Amino acid sequence: MLSTRSLKNAALRWRRRLPLAAAAAALTFGAGLAQAADVAVRGTLHADQPGALVSRNLFGQFAEHLGNGIYGGVWVGPDSKIPNTRGYRNDVVAALKALDVPNIRWPGGCFADEYHWRDGIGPRAKRPTSINTHWGGVEEPNSFGTHEFMDFTELLGTQAYVAGNVGDAAPDEMAQWVEYMTAPTKSTLANQRRSNGRQAPWKVPYFGVGNELWGCGGNMRVEYAADVYRRYQTFVKAPADQKIMKIAPGPNEGDYHWTEVMMREATKHMDGMSLHYYTVPGGWPPRASSTDFDETAWIETLSRTLVMDELISKHSAIMDKYDPGKKVALVVDEWGTWYGGLPNVNPGFLHQQNTLRDALVASLNLDIFVQHADRVRMANIAQMINVLQAMILTDGDKMLLTPTYHVFAMYKPYQDATALPLQIKAPDYKHGEYTVPSVHGSAVKAKDGHVYVALTNLDPNRAAEVVVSVDGVQASGVSGQILTAPKITSLNTFEQPQAVKPAAFGGASLQGGTLKVALPAKAIVMLKLQ
Repeated sequence: MLSTRSLKNAALRWRRRLPLAAAAAALTFGAGLAQAADVAVRGTLHADQPGALVSRNLFGQFAEHLGNGIYGGVWVGPDSKIPNTRGYRNDVVAALKALDVPNIRWPGGCFADEYHWRDGIGPRAKRPTSINTHWGGVEEPNSFGTHEFMDFTELLGTQAYVAGNVGDAAPDEMAQWVEYMTAPTKSTLANQRRSNGRQAPWKVPYFGVGNELWGCGGNMRVEYAADVYRRYQTFVKAPADQKIMKIAPGPNEGDYHWTEVMMREATKHMDGMSLHYYTVPGGWPPRASSTDFDETAWIETLSRTLVMDELISKHSAIMDKYDPGKKVALVVDEWGTWYGGLPNVNPGFLHQQNTLRDALVASLNLDIFVQHADRVRMANIAQMINVLQAMILTDGDKMLLTPTYHVFAMYKPYQDATALPLQIKAPDYKHGEYTVPSVHGSAVKAKDGHVYVALTNLDPNRAAEVVVSVDGVQASGVSGQILTAPKITSLNTFEQPQAVKPAAFGGASLQGGTLKVALPAKAIVMLKLQ
């Protein structure tokens, strides 16, 4: 983990270097929120200077066999009293469909490097029960396996990102799994798939060759891991009419030596390389509360989140040495907040709540990915349901959408949009030992032809008056949404599931090439220039 001093320095370097965006909003429902005097923010939007494609895969999800992420979250079984379609919760499916989820990573995570795919095929009643040694030591019934996951992706209209077992399986096991899923032939494995109920082969566009080889995937040195990756990926073979993007196990946080060696030894054998970074206030191991925190914990969390920009910049620079054409994607397939678990829940389930603070963490990360869209072309928040920074929480037949879910919904126009450069000059927000930019943002030109501007006010106390000079936009009006709440700790509960949700925003105007926005404290705004 990075030290407090490193975090503060990184945030300051980030503010000085990164082109930012801003614009924002007056609260249509927050007349009762007292705020200090506004701060002045000035910016420029260069809509006439299009940048990289913002891949829809940046908004990917992660569903590991962990806690109630799969069982009770996605899957209740066809005989459940909870309304379901073939065992999948109807409420969860509807909510995820509304997000246009581009891809889902499964079955892990650490679980992937102990997962043997044959345990999860065939009649469910005859599948073996194993032990989930990584996450709580609970029994794994294997009732959600390959067929259930692939059926789930088709039900959602999303793509599969399958993570293979390098940790404790031989390469032929991985090769046979790929053949089982994708082969159109009459091979023994393809016919076994048919006998288990799936006639046509599935498409597996993304395949992770191992997970965290530096940790739970084998505690390997990178010099050894690079050779292991080269060996295993050799046997991941797609049918002639398919392309499988092979994703190499990349570094943990700031392990630049790992990136250097992996790229030097295996660039020509990979299509992508992973990066894992979690926002962990208080440092490792995670122990901070997800609900009970003060302004110091608020700004520390946001400061630690902004380190993502430095990590991507430095890892990308190393990748550029070996891949100047940027053919290899940087895949941030684990990111999000990680706090101590909720009381009275198995600590191995990583079950936490989700507040307005987590919504800002999501918006900051998504903005950073957009800034680096030329290299970062896939990302997966950890995780989709009931685990870490979840989109959705469930409890029996109850379900709620978290503030993080609403951020992903607000950013939907960014999927497959074109990044636009935004520059902003904003005062710092300081509290205690930490200093961060008061306003953060990004902008894109979406597929619908409109320009969208996302803005986040990190300061929980002061609103911002934002004036942005807009170049290259044929627009005369602006509309938008805002996500904020009365308290930094505001959250949705099963008793009050809509306490934090987006509202219409009318605090922006566009006239004569100037965008003016009244951006409330601790708020996220998504603007559409019309």
